[in-house]
Amino acid sequence: MKRLKYILLSLLTLSLVACDNELVEDFRELNSDPEVEDLPELTAGTANFSNYVALGNSLTAGFTDNALFIAGQENSFPNTLSQKFALVGGGNFTQPLTNDNVGGLLLGGNPVIDPMTGDRLFAPRLVFGGAGPVPLESVNPMAMSTTDFATGYPSGPFNNLGVPGAASFHLLAPGYGSLANFPAAANPYAIRITGNTDASILDLAMAQSPTFFSLWIGNNDVLGYATSGGATGALTDQGTFDFAYNSLITALTSQGAQGVVANIPDVTSIPYFTTVPHNPLDPTDPDNQEFVDQIPTLNGLFGQLNQVFAFLNVPERSIVFSETESNPVVVQDESLPNLAAEITNVFNNNPAFPAFVQSFGLPAEAAPQVAFLLGVVYGQARQATPNDLLVLTSASVIGTVNDDFVAFLGTQGLPAAQAEQFSVEGVSLPLSDEWVLLPSEQAEVAQATAGFNATIASSASQAGLAFVDANSLLNQLANGGIMSGDTLLNDALVFGGAFSLDGVHPTARGYALIANEFMRAIDATYGSNFEASGNFVDIGDYQTNYSAELQ
Repeated sequence: MKRLKYILLSLLTLSLVACDNELVEDFRELNSDPEVEDLPELTAGTANFSNYVALGNSLTAGFTDNALFIAGQENSFPNTLSQKFALVGGGNFTQPLTNDNVGGLLLGGNPVIDPMTGDRLFAPRLVFGGAGPVPLESVNPMAMSTTDFATGYPSGPFNNLGVPGAASFHLLAPGYGSLANFPAAANPYAIRITGNTDASILDLAMAQSPTFFSLWIGNNDVLGYATSGGATGALTDQGTFDFAYNSLITALTSQGAQGVVANIPDVTSIPYFTTVPHNPLDPTDPDNQEFVDQIPTLNGLFGQLNQVFAFLNVPERSIVFSETESNPVVVQDESLPNLAAEITNVFNNNPAFPAFVQSFGLPAEAAPQVAFLLGVVYGQARQATPNDLLVLTSASVIGTVNDDFVAFLGTQGLPAAQAEQFSVEGVSLPLSDEWVLLPSEQAEVAQATAGFNATIASSASQAGLAFVDANSLLNQLANGGIMSGDTLLNDALVFGGAFSLDGVHPTARGYALIANEFMRAIDATYGSNFEASGNFVDIGDYQTNYSAELQ
């Protein structure tokens, strides 16, 4: 079965670029008035930007392309804001810069390995490999991470207190930046910011007596659960979020500081969830000939299973592969009743089942064991629908053989050839929960997001703070895009310009767009005139891709 390493290829088309160019040209023609209007002088209004501090998560830190690195940090939206604030009395803005443009973190000179998966944590950044995102090391083997979170802490205090991975309550937590608490209750990026102390992120902010702050927090209260397909992590409960957020606002405004806050975008609308289609198995693709050759055998297997589904009154679970149209993957839906025992019983009571087992080269005596395995594997199986969201990383898994499942089937007496045949991800082996965000899980994320956003809007209103509707901004990107100056941004991975290669975090250009939105909100609340005076940044001046040679 061919490894479908980058299903993205079918989505990243030249027509998208051509469409964008036509829209840009139309926009230029409509705005080609040769007269240049005199602009008013820039003013801060009632805002005091003399000591600006930014709190948040990876979106505040400048995280992009799945890593934190110098160039990304320099293009963080708070750093861009600080440059504009400096024009009207803003002071210095210090960031906890990493040591390189490779990205990734070391612990005691060594990569950090996940003991459960064997994968590297805090890896170097992604780059565009021609067909899709690839690890930097695969293109530039000489690229080496040099930022160690056990030693060599940068010198603070820091105005940018964005901590990648932080949820709302983490900003209040003492010891979140203490190496002694890693990995159970500490964050490597927080360790670097605190200098390996027990001070909370909020403590560090308040110690600077800010006159103005930005707070964009809450994404990670839903994001980790969503990106894991609902398989790991948990949504922050509403009570915990309300306490954390209101505590942050109360403390930050207690000394008279002004500020701007942003709500949480609908994370299920980002490219991480919208790039891989539910039906990526295309039999008309010449590269998928091996899959096409297997379709008759697959339909033979699933034909027997579909009869059982019909007998059990769940025909909607039927699995059929087409030889002419793109096929949905097979998924495990944990929200469905588990019919494993029922499936096994129906097969065991079918006198023709041993002969069917023999058609796969197995002895008739194996029928009870095969019936058991079919129940276990397909007890909650169905084909995906457009309502399912496949995570971006599933593209490198679909169509591959799951070696662990092959080994398991081997322990159950299946020969290697048959074991591999029944272990193809998304085809004969249902994709597990980590690769799919089910409709039921999407509903949980939506409910949490709506609740958190209600708290953010209420807190901002009561405190008289400027408010950025980041949720609305993302909806605009997802529905036709946003024209800023001469540049069109949309939510397409790689070519849309707004989202970086990880499908979650903005590009430098996306962060520039966000900086403008923050200035627009500040104008509306504090009477500044960044927009009217022509001091919005030109997002076209910011890049969408970092070279693999950048170190």
